[in-house]
Amino acid sequence: MTVYKNVSSSFKQKDILVIDVGSGTQDVLVYQADKNIENCPKLVMPSNTQLVAKQIRQATRQGQNIYLYGHVMGGGACFFAVKQHLEAGYKVYATKEAAYTFNDKLEKVREMGVEIVEITPDNVCKIRMGDINLAAFDKALGAFDQALPSQLAVAVQDHGFSTEESNRIVRFRLLEEFIAKGGLLKNLIFTEQIPEVYTRMKAVRGAVPGAILTDTGTAALLGIMADPTVQPHLEKGILAINIGNSHTLIAAIRGQRIYGLCEHHTGLLNTDSLASLVKKMQNNELSNDEIFNGGGHGAAFHPDMTPGWDYIAVTGPQRSMVKPLGWHEVAPYGDMMLTGCFGILVGLGII
Repeated sequence: MTVYKNVSSSFKQKDILVIDVGSGTQDVLVYQADKNIENCPKLVMPSNTQLVAKQIRQATRQGQNIYLYGHVMGGGACFFAVKQHLEAGYKVYATKEAAYTFNDKLEKVREMGVEIVEITPDNVCKIRMGDINLAAFDKALGAFDQALPSQLAVAVQDHGFSTEESNRIVRFRLLEEFIAKGGLLKNLIFTEQIPEVYTRMKAVRGAVPGAILTDTGTAALLGIMADPTVQPHLEKGILAINIGNSHTLIAAIRGQRIYGLCEHHTGLLNTDSLASLVKKMQNNELSNDEIFNGGGHGAAFHPDMTPGWDYIAVTGPQRSMVKPLGWHEVAPYGDMMLTGCFGILVGLGII
């Protein structure tokens, strides 16, 4: 694959496999340049962390030791499956690259009970790690006489790598720097160099050279901004909310600029607590410490952020949490689950 310099013109005529990788699902759009976007093939399938977790649980039931290899990927389900496998008394071996899935500090991975090895052990169940399985998509599309695009664009949630501090702290320091520099989301679509700190994105690029990468939060927010009902409110300012299976992201957006971000774990929220967070954000009363100490990732704001942000637009697979609140439910191009995929195409200047 080729990495193109002129994003808006170079990609418009390309077919692109667009994948938004979440903790529960991977949402897929096969963008075909010669078709209306509504007619392009789409898939919503279990994410690879769910599939890897299923393989690990099967090995546990069968009493097999496991060997994890491949690339660093999203943890979540596979992390808990590994813990349960170890608690059941079976061994877990992993390559160094695969082990980074569970912690940036390899000593912490070893403390879990994972043995980091360079040579494949004997008599183990081998499980490949990685966020993307192109062979599976090639097979699935081939069953319907559809070609696998040569260009890949992927969104993953990348906290940033650090052996010195919590990756929740790292993630929001990076976001705070981004907001201070202008907060234009399109600048977080990486078509060429990926910052060294984003090891999960770099792992996808390593597996698929030339892949376009971004964060799932970036993709979701760009997708929300593409909703035609939302667009007339952008100049005054909106709160855009993505309620995912694992994480909830709230962003204050005016024009094309992000003024504030807050990210929490969905499982720690309910209708009332999320409404309270939103009210505090509208009043410019929310702090990073409140979110971080409450188990979330954090919050970051530009000094120019002021109270307001009355229009609220929400997307995400757990958006039913806020149905009683009457917030606008976003469905760009008629498909809420592909909001992130559409957002990537928006960031590339394609739609």
